Amino acid sequence: MKINKKKFIYLISPNKIHNSFYNNLKLVLKTKKVSFFQLRIKNYSLKSKITIGKKIKNICKKNKVKFIINDDPLLALKLDADGCHLGQKDMDIHTAKKLLGKKIIGITCHNSINLAKKAIKAKASYIAFGSFYQSNTKKTKYTASIKILNNAKKITKIPIVAIGGINFDNYKNLLLNKADFLAISGYIWKNKKFKPSKAIERIK
Repeated sequence: MKINKKKFIYLISPNKIHNSFYNNLKLVLKTKKVSFFQLRIKNYSLKSKITIGKKIKNICKKNKVKFIINDDPLLALKLDADGCHLGQKDMDIHTAKKLLGKKIIGITCHNSINLAKKAIKAKASYIAFGSFYQSNTKKTKYTASIKILNNAKKITKIPIVAIGGINFDNYKNLLLNKADFLAISGYIWKNKKFKPSKAIERIK
């Protein structure tokens, strides 16, 4: 998996998708700062997820952004997404690989080098650590320290994603400490000062 230093944002969807979202997504992706877009929605029917997913997939494709599905390899397969992100309680990576073949599969590793080693051994496409900061988007069950990024870099060359409460004030610290991608959601979609496209333009 290639790492583009200029496209270091791994954008995660808001929890609810409103009609205005699609146009905002187009404007955000046009900034060319995003490598991945992850669809992470919980309280929707499968039919709704497929309808939403198809629209987002087209926008991602036009902007050369990889379209990732959170937690659900079967939905990723149905939508022919670029890949899937798995938490520790989701489908086993080996089963997911049988379903998705050579597609991208990323693994949440919280703040654990042992979980990272398991994911690397299982040939995950990337590993994700967090939460680095307090997040308003998702309840923080695990807290990660900056040290984990440097420790992980010593044992692997696969991309490392940092997640959790990342915003304009703290993102540079994670890049300086060797995170390859920053998973961002609330700062873009719930920003009270800036529209999504303006919020992302501030991150350089």
